[in-house]
Amino acid sequence: MAKIICGVDVSGERLDARIGLEGAELSVERSAKGIGRLLAFCRQQGVELVVMEATGGYEKLAFSQLWAEGLACAIVNPRSVRRLAEGLGLLEKTDRIDAGVIARYGEVKQLVGQAPASAAQQKLKALVTRLSQLTDLQTAQKNQRRLVDEPDVQASFDEVLKLVRSQIRQLEKAIIALLGQDPLWTALDKTFRSIKGVADRTTARLMADLPEIGLVSNKAIAKLAGLAPLAKDSGKRAGKRSIRGGRASVRSILFVVATVVRKHNDDFADFHDRLVKAGKPKKAVRIALARKLLVRLNAKAREARLAMATAP
Repeated sequence: MAKIICGVDVSGERLDARIGLEGAELSVERSAKGIGRLLAFCRQQGVELVVMEATGGYEKLAFSQLWAEGLACAIVNPRSVRRLAEGLGLLEKTDRIDAGVIARYGEVKQLVGQAPASAAQQKLKALVTRLSQLTDLQTAQKNQRRLVDEPDVQASFDEVLKLVRSQIRQLEKAIIALLGQDPLWTALDKTFRSIKGVADRTTARLMADLPEIGLVSNKAIAKLAGLAPLAKDSGKRAGKRSIRGGRASVRSILFVVATVVRKHNDDFADFHDRLVKAGKPKKAVRIALARKLLVRLNAKAREARLAMATAP
């Protein structure tokens, strides 16, 4: 029997819901009261799963509140939903149509509920994201300061940079303290940093944005990070494989850290040199090195999880 799925199109002010592609509809405010009406609507319709698009955070309130009331939810990529709409010949775009297509996408993909992250996981992600933002701001301010000669303007930059450095230190301390409160995170941090060149920021980013590490296969973890070459073949034609999609935040830090790890680990250096001598493009070498590091980290995480699970 087909699962009853409610698609929800989320915007800054409203939630537009629809059962299946052409079923019952509801439009409510994106507020606690509106979500309560959405919950009642879903229960009346016998909904087993609510599917909504990722909309930059607007979906979080509905997602968490519906889960808290026992209604399973899943969040999907808006681009994938749009492609399904085009494949179905639905070139028009309205909130009603979008909600129906989202529900249809859930049916086609046979989605299941994605339980919300724990409070600690959400806090870690927020801290790590903010640390990354401030680090980028610090770099931008330093670069802009170099172009200025006026002392008063330089003083303004210095004041901002002093505040940013202070907040970065506070965030780093908060992240270290949070990691230390969780035995699994402590174990993962220790095993990750056993690879020379992997620092605390790397482990924090992995645990914040890639909680599946150590729980899935090497192929699956590479795909999650967007480091798995994807086939592009047709008939007798073997297309050039390339990477796309995945979690950009994880991929970007692995690119940087893999370069550092190569300087401290002979097997990574040898792997890099073999690829270069084989004439591989620089970008392909960079991707391969990052993927090798991720696979190594995934194996270490798997071992750490197993050790904790079997510990007396």
